[in-house]
Amino acid sequence: MKLDKVIAVRTGKTVYRDGDSAIKVFDEDYAKSDVLNEALNQARVEETGLPIPKILGVNMIDGKWAIVSQFIKGKTLAQLMEENPDKRDEYMERFVDLQLTIHSKKAPLLNKLKDKMNRKIDETDLDATNRYELHTRLASMPKHTKLCHGDFNPSNIICGEDGIDYVIDWSHATQGNASADAARTYLLFWLAGDIEGAEKYLDLFCKKSDTAKQYVQKWIPIVAASQSVKGKPEEREFLLHWADVVEYQ
Repeated sequence: MKLDKVIAVRTGKTVYRDGDSAIKVFDEDYAKSDVLNEALNQARVEETGLPIPKILGVNMIDGKWAIVSQFIKGKTLAQLMEENPDKRDEYMERFVDLQLTIHSKKAPLLNKLKDKMNRKIDETDLDATNRYELHTRLASMPKHTKLCHGDFNPSNIICGEDGIDYVIDWSHATQGNASADAARTYLLFWLAGDIEGAEKYLDLFCKKSDTAKQYVQKWIPIVAASQSVKGKPEEREFLLHWADVVEYQ
């Protein structure tokens, strides 16, 4: 495999292209279990029939773990939004429709979202009172088994040259409540500094899914607390602020 064409750099990993393959190489200190779990998640999501890059292999390259998958030719939806601001509303519709398609699928072997959230809340720097409040709120939320991406944002969608929109990066995939997944996407827009986009997204998601906005907002402190554990240091304070907020108007 040739690792001379970098196509993406993310925290703890670098993605290369070699012909028709995309090779995601993880840093040496990246946990083997996390790499193998990501590959397993992707394989399980493949079985739903969703348009995602197919896993081709899991290898060791120069002492580093790597996941090899199908390379998709195209631009990310984030790139298209930036290049064509006049089409932003059209792209946002496309974005939400794709997320709703994901939520319509089942992947019963994936980890449960509620289990992951409970574990993450315990790992936060929040005090016992806040953790108790978050655990209590989480326990009160309905149990669903919908496929949730866990990091659904425009940079994780490749608009293929074949006219198909492919969803990448399934490392955070779980089965659970779709509104928790929507709350995560809402926070991702905020973290990117796109507050207007966050509000447009939430309005559109709630309209298309016939979900009360207040219901999605109830998930925001739970999701923010969960994300703060492995979030970037510069994002942690922001996320913990959201985690401290108990009620939204």
